[in-house]
Amino acid sequence: MDHRVRSETGDGMIRVVAADDSALMRRMIKDILAADPSIEVCGVARNGAEVVEMVDRLHPDVVVMDVEMPVMNGLEALAQIMARHPVAVVMFSAITTRDAESTIRALELGAVDFVLKPKGWGLESVRRELIEKVKMAKGVRRKRLKVRPEVPASGLRLPGTGQRVVVIGTSTGGPRALQEVIPRLPASLPACVLIVQHMPPGFTRSLAERLNSLSKLPVQEAEPGDPVQNGVVYIAPGGWHMVVGQDGRILLDDSPPLNGLRPAADITMRSIAEVYGPNVLGVVLTGIGHDGRDGARAIKVKRGIVLAEHESTCVIYGMPRAVIEAGYADLVIPLDLIAAEITRIVAG
Repeated sequence: MDHRVRSETGDGMIRVVAADDSALMRRMIKDILAADPSIEVCGVARNGAEVVEMVDRLHPDVVVMDVEMPVMNGLEALAQIMARHPVAVVMFSAITTRDAESTIRALELGAVDFVLKPKGWGLESVRRELIEKVKMAKGVRRKRLKVRPEVPASGLRLPGTGQRVVVIGTSTGGPRALQEVIPRLPASLPACVLIVQHMPPGFTRSLAERLNSLSKLPVQEAEPGDPVQNGVVYIAPGGWHMVVGQDGRILLDDSPPLNGLRPAADITMRSIAEVYGPNVLGVVLTGIGHDGRDGARAIKVKRGIVLAEHESTCVIYGMPRAVIEAGYADLVIPLDLIAAEITRIVAG
């Protein structure tokens, strides 16, 4: 039973518990993480029940956990971890429809990110991504800031005529944030909503289906030729940039990734700003990096409006911070107030 692996740690070490039902996979994950001098693998578990016990006992900084495990699966373990001792969790997911659905649910329950298992047993192809996401997870706040900003009525409004479009860009923490925004929008919303969530192919469809089941507005993964129309939410499919033509129909573009991202919010925002000008509301939510900053600039140049999520509710304060520091945000607002503000702004 490869139950517990400990070593002497110095200040600043990232203590990780890793869990997978495959002994070979456990060994490979442990070896990859332990090879980084800033990471200590303090526990190795075979199932969800062991993960929960280890989190209680070892208090790690990060958990790397498989979605499908015996005795207690990853979702059940995640729910218990978040209820008992919240900790940053990175899910390890296979490229299957079932795992995609489970991964979306895990992100809603509080997992900060996920890594796709490569085909076959080799993990070398994900070595860098796994280490980067573990280090990113270490920096995620376990508790929201208690001090919340006062947000007065903004008085921001889009013009009263023409097709209005809301463009939302998000990354790490996005699925959970979108669940706080999209289901709160009214069925009568007088705008089309386009979402760019950084995810690989297959997972965006599961995200769309999940949001659709929770929302008053229909939510779907975008397809070429879909019309930009009021009361519909489109999510950019993983692996494709989403743009809009002059005829008001969605186009999917497989041009090279922008700053390593495809889809990229910057590309969608620039496209929408070019077609719809001052009738565009850009919203930048939690996420690592600066995607959305240049798109926000394009929206402001065309006299549109930009909202950014306040730091106090972000899982990762990267994308909103980039927009705010560049001076492109008209309003900085906590997540739970964003849906109401979107509704007010697009009402004209």
